[in-house]
Amino acid sequence: MTQNNHNRPKPDDRKDNVEKLQNMVQHTIENMEEAEESMALTSDEEKEKIREKNNRRRESIEAMRKEIRDEYRDQQS
Repeated sequence: MTQNNHNRPKPDDRKDNVEKLQNMVQHTIENMEEAEESMALTSDEEKEKIREKNNRRRESIEAMRKEIRDEYRDQQS
């Protein structure tokens, strides 16, 4: 085998992107819920860190949902 075969990119297979993204959204929501549950046992400083992280998670979820809609539209075309 030549070196070129090792560096060849994988084909772009997007058939299951919607499903993968939906799983990522669900996993992120679960992480948010667990983090919120843990807030009862943490200091005020840690609570603020959790709030900030969950805000970033919400932004990620919003972006993933937009990507899900885009992928779904592309699959329907």
